[in-house]
Amino acid sequence: MADKTIHVAGIGNAIVDVLVHADDLLLHKLGLTKGVMTLIDAEQAESIYAQLPPGIECSGGSAANTIAGIAALGGRAAYVGKVKSDQLGQVFRHDIRNSGVHFETPAADGGPSTARCFVLVTPDAQRTMLTYLGACVELGPDDVDTGLIVGAEVTYLEGYLYDPPEAKRAFLKAATTAHGAGRLVSLSLSDPFCVDRHRDAFLDLVSGHVDILFANEAELMSLYETTSFDDAVRAVRGHCRVAAVTRGEKGSVVVTADDVHVVGADDIDQLVDTTGAGDLYAAGFLFGFTQGRDLATCAMLGGIAAGEIISHYGARPERSLKDLARAKLGPHIFENLR
Repeated sequence: MADKTIHVAGIGNAIVDVLVHADDLLLHKLGLTKGVMTLIDAEQAESIYAQLPPGIECSGGSAANTIAGIAALGGRAAYVGKVKSDQLGQVFRHDIRNSGVHFETPAADGGPSTARCFVLVTPDAQRTMLTYLGACVELGPDDVDTGLIVGAEVTYLEGYLYDPPEAKRAFLKAATTAHGAGRLVSLSLSDPFCVDRHRDAFLDLVSGHVDILFANEAELMSLYETTSFDDAVRAVRGHCRVAAVTRGEKGSVVVTADDVHVVGADDIDQLVDTTGAGDLYAAGFLFGFTQGRDLATCAMLGGIAAGEIISHYGARPERSLKDLARAKLGPHIFENLR
């Protein structure tokens, strides 16, 4: 077994986010359902962009946000994702490397442009996303660095990867490689509509191939086709080593075969934008997990990271996650890091 050199390696859709303020009238005009992600093509992307108010461009992507959060906490993190050798691709590469993440996936010279996601944030802090996958669909098995995966304690995969066929093959190669090396595989369900599209495949993954599952309550209930959160918790129990389920202002629930941990949400001064909340919860949780912290502490770290993100616009930390965790949980959290 090779030595572990990376705490978490993430694989996902490399996307540049375009954040804009919106109201319900604009959502209605564009025919959007509040709070969900919708895939769009290049023509739709151009049409919608022309109808949006001015926005802010910043690197994003679900797994990329998680990996950047782990690095911000002091974890050794790596990322695999496809961009094009265009301006947005350069922005993405610069941002993620500048956050301390190892990122060496070769850029595509031709084909679709770098992916972008229009994030429409309404006054109630809900985010509605329109995603043009662009170069993301070019991510394939050859882009998976098996040496990187073998050297990672946890390989973290986003459910959105199941949409493009080649990315799905990359997803499965990474999971197989990780387990073949005795490593752990973690999956984020990503979005209720994503679960609807791939329910049978996700059920198979969760029961047979995933060690650490991340979901919010809507995604978990969608996975098991129930309107009862308690029934969904009973269904997932024992299907994977750990299931960490976020519940917004109710905090999170961590489920194992033998126990259930209920952890309250972190206190925040103001709810501004929920973009990236689940991504950063996973970051805090996985950082704690790879440092050998107990599951309740992992969930608290996740809550602190998520709480920082929802207190401002954008899905990357603005304040030091280390300082926040030290202040709220004590300095021992960062003692004897692996």
